[in-house]
Amino acid sequence: MSNRTITLCYRKIMDANASRPWQKMVFDDTYTEFRMQAQLFNQEQKYRSFGELLHYAPGANQLHFLVSAAVRGYVQQLNGLVPDVLDNLGRHFLKFSKFQFEIINSDLLDKARHQVAINFYSDPLVWHDTIGTQLLVSEAAGAGAKC
Repeated sequence: MSNRTITLCYRKIMDANASRPWQKMVFDDTYTEFRMQAQLFNQEQKYRSFGELLHYAPGANQLHFLVSAAVRGYVQQLNGLVPDVLDNLGRHFLKFSKFQFEIINSDLLDKARHQVAINFYSDPLVWHDTIGTQLLVSEAAGAGAKC
């Protein structure tokens, strides 16, 4: 059988219900950065929500990129390991080298409506098999298999 190389994507959503310190800091700092960067596209203060900005303010789609600056330091703290994804022994193992930040929703006057996501893309993996709900994979370079 030929090697099947896959890339996994893990989507981490953070909102007002964030309970872990890392998630809460990402939530708080991205909201602060969103409010600051949104001023660029809302100088007359006509719009309140992220959706309104996207719809009516030219160039507001840049907010995803502009606000992502607030996330980079937090992502570096993960040391290249996807959060929350554990092997069958309870250890973080899934390496990533690419991520994408996205604003899902936000409101300039209501922090509780702020919601962001970080999509983590794994390094290439060789997919050997699926056993129940577990994937049997190894690093594409040929390191030992993990589930």
